[in-house]
Amino acid sequence: MGNTRERVGAAGVVVAGGFFRIALYVCVIVLIFWIGKSTYQFGYDVFNQQAMSPGDGQEVTVVIKQDTSVYKIAKTLENKGLVKDAKVFFVQELLSNYRGKLRPGTYLLSTAYTPNRIMGILAGDTEQEGVNNS
Repeated sequence: MGNTRERVGAAGVVVAGGFFRIALYVCVIVLIFWIGKSTYQFGYDVFNQQAMSPGDGQEVTVVIKQDTSVYKIAKTLENKGLVKDAKVFFVQELLSNYRGKLRPGTYLLSTAYTPNRIMGILAGDTEQEGVNNS
């Protein structure tokens, strides 16, 4: 009888270990898919610039102070409803022709502007419309 208990106990450990392994594999696979999906979505957002509200949009006044970091500018734009995600805008600025060129001032921007157009305005690009520097 002691032998039977030991065999049943050993079999239970093997079965429990198998279930644990399967659960672990499933968790790892789900984690890999989640990381992949998040990474893809972030990259898509960086390279597929969209205005917050296509069409006419709403005009918003934004004040950028001297020595404000690009990330703080991005957070301001996100809070004002001009960009969807500050982290995405930050990376877009790093990859753009306007890298390091955003200037302080008071700007009249529209929710219909793409992030690239907003960067152009903040960098003082004369080809962009809606500049109101102070």
